[in-house]
Amino acid sequence: MAATFPSLPALNFVKSSGFLRKRCVSSWSSRHLTVLCSSGNVGESDQSQLQNKQRGALSSLKECAISMALTVGLITGIPTIDSAPSAYAVEPAIPDVSVLISGPPIKDPGALLRYALPIDNKAIREVQKPLEDITDSLKIAGVKALDSVERNVRQASRLLKQGKNMIVAGFAESKKDHGSELIDKLEAGMDELQQIVEERNRDAVAPKQKELLQYVGGIEEDMVDGFPYEVPEEYQNLPLLKGRATVDMKVKVKDNPNLEECVFRIVLDGYNAPVTSGNFLDLVERHFYDGMEIQRADGFVVQTGDPEGPADGFIDPSTEKTRTVPLEIMAVGEKVPFYGSTLEELGLYKAQTRLPFNAFGTMAMAREEFENNSASSQVFWLLKESELTPSNANILDGRYAVFGYVTQNEDYLADLKVGDVIESIHVVSGLENLVNPSYKISG
Repeated sequence: MAATFPSLPALNFVKSSGFLRKRCVSSWSSRHLTVLCSSGNVGESDQSQLQNKQRGALSSLKECAISMALTVGLITGIPTIDSAPSAYAVEPAIPDVSVLISGPPIKDPGALLRYALPIDNKAIREVQKPLEDITDSLKIAGVKALDSVERNVRQASRLLKQGKNMIVAGFAESKKDHGSELIDKLEAGMDELQQIVEERNRDAVAPKQKELLQYVGGIEEDMVDGFPYEVPEEYQNLPLLKGRATVDMKVKVKDNPNLEECVFRIVLDGYNAPVTSGNFLDLVERHFYDGMEIQRADGFVVQTGDPEGPADGFIDPSTEKTRTVPLEIMAVGEKVPFYGSTLEELGLYKAQTRLPFNAFGTMAMAREEFENNSASSQVFWLLKESELTPSNANILDGRYAVFGYVTQNEDYLADLKVGDVIESIHVVSGLENLVNPSYKISG
């Protein structure tokens, strides 16, 4: 039986008051962040054409792979909803089949953040890879996994020794001492991990791996020498995060005897989304989100940020107007983000986003359905991981601004429900990277 493509949920701005019945798009409001690739209503003729295309896809390996990827990705990745005259079908940009079969996407938020740093140092990347591969090694049952882990550790140790001079040469001048300290800790940690493997202590491997990768991430951050580019002039007066920041979001969970409250650690990436993450961090410092309820939790995303009253976003008291930020997407190979346009609108169908929707807990901005530059305060966390639809072959990459990842307790996002309360969000580190903080302006 031929698979059918389900209608997709609207994902635009939400209103916390009665938003489930405001529009006939499977009961979602017209102000949800809409997963939209092309405009136009889905009618019977469109469905017929789509089915013809699916049948024709069997004529080549490329088209067959695309059909399989889209069918499985859409069916398993997004809940099916009732179609309606105002619902829109998604026609994702399709990469070459070589992209589809090039390997599984990176789904670990820590790894995504490491690879997103604006550095070009082959030596440290070579050390990073086998340490990350330990995760796959541990999927082997029993202590047999330790043989594979041992190979990973020995490879990483050898590469660190061979590339140490190149790694040290890559440090920013002001960060060389700190970076060198981290290298020493990394070397010592690898020796400790080797000892853990020799003692056949499987349970101790993952915690030590996490520690070593934190050292690697710190070494790579010490290679970044200042902020690498200029934000376009029209956005330079907005709050900007020129670097990274970490925040903890404490959520009070209702009606769940197994989880009363949870703290989610979130890393904001200002290197790749300075305007978007700066806007969010500025609102955090204003305590904008403190006491706000979770306003959408449907198994696809968790969303919040819609204030009480008629406004859809943050009203800046200094201007008495809604503060909006542009759509901001950094593509791999680019030195500056694209502003105001989706990658599809730019014709960059094969471009890879630097911050992809690969990880469970990917954090991004909600916006108006047909207005790219309408994001303000509403944010969402994705509850799905990319499998057959890798980075930029799914329906979100290049269309919505990712600006961070939940790096601790992300699995608990799936337990959140509408009505659960964000007790607080506070900055753990990186506040010094916030430029033009409007929260310091009185009023």
